[in-house]
Amino acid sequence: MGQREEMLALIRSAYAARDGSDAEGLVTAFHPEGLFTLMGDKSALELTGSMQGHETLRGAFSKLIDEFGFEGREILAELVDGDRVAVHSRVDVRYRPTGRASSTEILDLFRFQGGKIVELIEFADTAQIKAMIS
Repeated sequence: MGQREEMLALIRSAYAARDGSDAEGLVTAFHPEGLFTLMGDKSALELTGSMQGHETLRGAFSKLIDEFGFEGREILAELVDGDRVAVHSRVDVRYRPTGRASSTEILDLFRFQGGKIVELIEFADTAQIKAMIS
């Protein structure tokens, strides 16, 4: 299996962990110093911002999984360029405290190092997320 296929397989594994509410499985896809950033205005939505390192990621991913279930992910496009991957997907998101659900699209930008995700920048509709939790 080539580097392209290995990166995509790790991303699919990370998505399966996220969609299956497995925070630990998601963390293992990341480099020990891996960085996750949910893009958006922190003053509008507290969930946005960056977190780095396995311990911090574990806490953040656990909180996100506790609050938001991902269901029915459909990958719309995957682009690979060297150690970088962009994935555009559609997913149904359920805000667990209220049960409210909504379909949305997400763009994930990955960078790899040593066979692990060293950086993930996620672009999601933060206005839609804010409306779900209001």
